[in-house]
Order: sequence, then C-alpha cells, then structure tokens
Amino acid sequence: MDGILQAARGAFGLIVSGDAALAEIVLLSLQVSLSAVALATLFGLPLGAAIAVGRFSGRRAAVVLLNALMGLPPVVVGLVVYLMLSRAGPLGGMGLLFTPPAMVIAQAILVLPIIAALCRQAVEDAWIEYEEQLRSLGAVGLRAALTLVWDIRFSLLTAILAGLGRASAEVGAVMIVGGNIDGVTRVMTTTIALETSKGDLPLALSLGIVLIALVIALNAAAFLVKEAAQRRYG
Repeated sequence: MDGILQAARGAFGLIVSGDAALAEIVLLSLQVSLSAVALATLFGLPLGAAIAVGRFSGRRAAVVLLNALMGLPPVVVGLVVYLMLSRAGPLGGMGLLFTPPAMVIAQAILVLPIIAALCRQAVEDAWIEYEEQLRSLGAVGLRAALTLVWDIRFSLLTAILAGLGRASAEVGAVMIVGGNIDGVTRVMTTTIALETSKGDLPLALSLGIVLIALVIALNAAAFLVKEAAQRRYG
C-alpha cells in the first residue's frame, strides 16, 4: 500500500512540476493520434457515407467487411505496415520506419474502419428519413452522401471520438512500427508499458492520469459543441 501511495505522490509531482520528459511524450502522443484521426476522418467519412446511400452489387458484403474491420488486431496492422515500410518492402525507400509518420499510418488504418462504419450507420439512418426530400431536390449518389454528412456533422463527432479513443489507447501497432525510441517515437501508451515493466511506476502512473484526463476533456468538449449546435440549429 505504501508503494502505491508513494507512486501516486510521485506521479502527481511530475504532473504539477511540468516535467519536460512527460510533456514531450504527451505532445508526441497528441500529434500522432490527432494526425491519424484527421487522416482517417478524411477518408472514412466519405467512404461510410458512400456505402450508406449507394445501391451496388456487394453492398451487404461491404457493410459486413467494414464492421468486421472495426476489430482489426493492432499487432497485425503493425506487422503489415512494418513489412510495407521495411527496407525490403515496397515503401522502404521512403525511410518512414521507426518515425512518427509510420505510427500515424498504422493508427489511421486502425481508426478508419471505426469512423467509416459509425458514419455509415448514422448516414443510413438519415438517408431513410430524408431520401424522398433529397431525391426531389435532385441530390443523389455522392452529392446526397456529402449533403447528409454535412447535415449530421455534429452527430458524427461521436464516430470521430471513438476513433480518437482507439488511437490514443493503442499500443501494439505503434510499438512495432515506431520502435519505442526514446525522444523520437515514445508515446504515452508505449511508455506506460515500458516503465511499468521497469518498475518506474510514478512516470507510468502520471502518463495514465494524463491520458485519462485528455480523453475526458476531449469528450466533454465534443459534448458541449454538440449541445451548442443543437440549441442553435434545433
């Protein structure tokens, strides 16, 4: 019990003092996760919306596949990205392995199916409600999909936050493609795993506290934005 209390005191001490190493790890984690979510959102929202309003052969299989990909094993994604970016891989010449961009790519692949699948469900529900109205206005296909995405944009914050939660909590993929290099690719989750195994509980616990606080703060901000939008636009 004394060891736990001592670790907790040390963790809060690191946070309050603004420890430089702690701040560096947190900033890199935010940079990687937010970049990955932005990239996944850029491709995931149009993909989900297109599947929602599209009527094409194999659509049901596409929906099943998209839902299945939400559970992609991070270590498998990390392995595939590693093979693609390794010196012998097709993208090895870019020199991205063991760099933050490689971590962004791995996390974006993990997050994209989540955002796309949740977007598809939300847009499909809206399409059922507004299909006749949109068709009467001549909005079909891609135009209808993008119109619906814009119309329910605040509701889609939930999908984006789900992706951010997956990205910020991910360990396996970023460990493989980033290498957990101190000062280069060491993020919160990989540092927590490493420092816990080394017995440095104050640093691991401080990062855990910061990670939880960031997730709560982002969710609270998204909730307030959604509430404000609903009051303004009805």
